[in-house]
Amino acid sequence: MRLSKLFTKTLREAPADEPAKNAQLLIRGGFVFKNSAGIYTYLPLGFRVMRKIKNIIREEMDAIGGQEMFMQALVEKKYMEPTGRWNLDVGYFAKLKNEKESEFVLGWSHEEVLTSIATKYASSYKDLPFAAYQIQTKFRHEARAKSGLLRGREFMMKDLYSFHASEDDLNEYYKKAAGAYHKVFERCGLKAIYTLAAGGVFTDKFTHEFQVISDIGEDTIYICDKCEYAENEEITKLIEGSPCQKCGGNILEKKAIEVGNIFNNGTKYSEALGLHFTDEKGDKHPVVMGAYGIGVSRLMATIVEIHNDKNGIIWPESIAPYKAHLVSLEQNEEADKIYDDLQKKGVEVLYDDRKDKTAGEKFADADLIGCPVRIVVSKKTLEKNSVELKLRNEKDFKLAKLSEIINNI
Repeated sequence: MRLSKLFTKTLREAPADEPAKNAQLLIRGGFVFKNSAGIYTYLPLGFRVMRKIKNIIREEMDAIGGQEMFMQALVEKKYMEPTGRWNLDVGYFAKLKNEKESEFVLGWSHEEVLTSIATKYASSYKDLPFAAYQIQTKFRHEARAKSGLLRGREFMMKDLYSFHASEDDLNEYYKKAAGAYHKVFERCGLKAIYTLAAGGVFTDKFTHEFQVISDIGEDTIYICDKCEYAENEEITKLIEGSPCQKCGGNILEKKAIEVGNIFNNGTKYSEALGLHFTDEKGDKHPVVMGAYGIGVSRLMATIVEIHNDKNGIIWPESIAPYKAHLVSLEQNEEADKIYDDLQKKGVEVLYDDRKDKTAGEKFADADLIGCPVRIVVSKKTLEKNSVELKLRNEKDFKLAKLSEIINNI
């Protein structure tokens, strides 16, 4: 992609109404546009990052048997009323101007919808287990939409639901899902702590969250400095400085960002919505369910909160908008050749071919946007038949011969 053709631009100053670093950097870098509090448009650069995160999630969900689907955004009252979640002050209700009461809500969770769908397809133990997921926009009434993309009113989410004949079978899949989540976060450059937590409006059982330690986090967790056993303060009796009951390590209090959670829903939804199966003996039982969520846009924001410096974002290579940021300093003819060659070899390149920007402005934009490798083509480097290479997370640069660029990035 040529920067001269990209319709968005970088900004020198951070938005005054965005205190969160993730929003400041993503807006300044031209990744997102703020439409309203908690509502953002993903611009071309941001959409590329989001797409890569979603693909990582897809690969790991598919690996544990998840079947991708796509459910509706408008959820009818008949689905959520049986579970008692219709009147919760969570969603945005949709109704026509002349209607007295709403019959639809913009989807904020889809347990009821998929459970209802499953009643048409799963009636025997032979139909179980199965798991299905979607990656879709969710809508929730967040009163505190002040943390950039960490706390959105409209946001992207992956929600997976699993259906089982027994609690034991659910527990086995629960472990698989937890393992898959750790792989997702590791591939995105994050270390997530497996944390015991409450179920909120989703289940009356204990659940597990995946927490990334960060000072901006809204959650407080208590974690062992040795075995990393952790609990959310909402349910914990752990005290900072006390010994861990599991390994004798020291309990620490930390702020953290929740990037994912998994729930044992038991039979809450299946009983309410009539999802039953017949076992080998012909006896009827409610299906046992699990739910597993990852806030994709929150994950993107968390990555920015963790991977940045005073100059901008430092994207992990796995999700960077482009692998290389090619900078031409008044040498577009040679830089064009390098750009074409790298593209032919399958390297994703963001090419700063702008003629109205100084070297300092181009370097500042490269740091702000945060691609893993910067390649500089200048008169000075060409005199040595070379280009300048610099990794975004390192201070020093090196020269690489024109014929060896691909081997050095």
